[in-house]
Amino acid sequence: MTGPLSDVLVVDLSRALAGPHATMMLGDLGARVIKVEAPGAGDDTRGWGPPFVGPEDDRQSTYFLSANRNKESVALDLKDERDRDLLLRLVDRADVLVENFRTGVLERLGLGIAELQARNPRLVVLSITGFGHDGPEGGRAGYDQIAQGEAGLMSLTGSGPDDPQRVGTPIADLLSGMYGAYGVLAALHERQTSGVGTVVRTSLLAAVVGVHAFQGTRWTVAGEVGRAQGNHHPSIAPYGLFHCRDGFVQIAVGSEGLWKRLCAGFELDPAAPGLATNAERVGARERVIEVVEAAFADWDAEPLLAKLAEIGVPAGKVRSMDEVYAWDQTASQGLLLDVEHPTLGTITLPGGPLRFFTADGAETTRRDHAAPPTLDQHGGSVREWLERLPDEGPA
Repeated sequence: MTGPLSDVLVVDLSRALAGPHATMMLGDLGARVIKVEAPGAGDDTRGWGPPFVGPEDDRQSTYFLSANRNKESVALDLKDERDRDLLLRLVDRADVLVENFRTGVLERLGLGIAELQARNPRLVVLSITGFGHDGPEGGRAGYDQIAQGEAGLMSLTGSGPDDPQRVGTPIADLLSGMYGAYGVLAALHERQTSGVGTVVRTSLLAAVVGVHAFQGTRWTVAGEVGRAQGNHHPSIAPYGLFHCRDGFVQIAVGSEGLWKRLCAGFELDPAAPGLATNAERVGARERVIEVVEAAFADWDAEPLLAKLAEIGVPAGKVRSMDEVYAWDQTASQGLLLDVEHPTLGTITLPGGPLRFFTADGAETTRRDHAAPPTLDQHGGSVREWLERLPDEGPA
């Protein structure tokens, strides 16, 4: 193992996406992650598809593959005494435990967080729920799209107020996993001083509210309710998707200087009545769209993007997923990982978003990534490893 967390052991009791995304992030940073799955079926996402890939007698879900690299899989029945004992032996050695059961489930299994931390006072526990662990709706089951709606994100996404749309990825799950991993790192840092672990809690609701950004203060401070308005920014203009002769481009005119550059490049009047300031342009957004699209009407997208780059106006295209992964810039950032899967052979996964460098510019980012495991792939090796360990002491 390489990476800044190479001395950290994580026991992953989570399933679906929020918890597994958090533990995958920790694994990408070098932590050893042992994923505990239910015998027979495993993580729920092993059955989420299509698409499934691989041999007919051992099909693999691409959904599962997206969230479980750099992990070992052990199948344990938490209601079985021997399997519970093995889990507790893992807990005794672990630095971090991650779970996203509904509130009360672990306690009913005799594996409550208080009991786990009594066995291992240095244990950091990450617990992720749908809507929080307490409060009037604490313990309510959480699924991504439901959370996107309940936390206001869908009301901000879509072509207009009457067209709420979900974000195209399970963003509530992913964000709660990211916040959870961030909380785990803070708790591990605190443990260096205190010597004891803490419990980190987050939820899908908290994660989405946590990224409301200006839409949150738009309401809490200004008393204005944000609504979906398609592909144009509610507070900046022009900023969004604009049509040209053979398609569309996106531009981001985030300052008055950029507005003047855009106008100079396309022979527009930057001081036209009602368009001279950003506030005026936001108030006259439809007129701004008409003016800009009229200026772009005789341009095809590729030369238009070149022109925008030439005059220094931030711009871009809307790429399909296949185009993103074929883009040389994507590859240059380490966002494609080739790994060897036990049944699929060499597969390519989306890479982690972090890179690490020394002061002299040498990259130290983890390179030796492991493919997502098959169910119980490491059951034997983990058991053998535990048998070799002394009764007490670090793993």
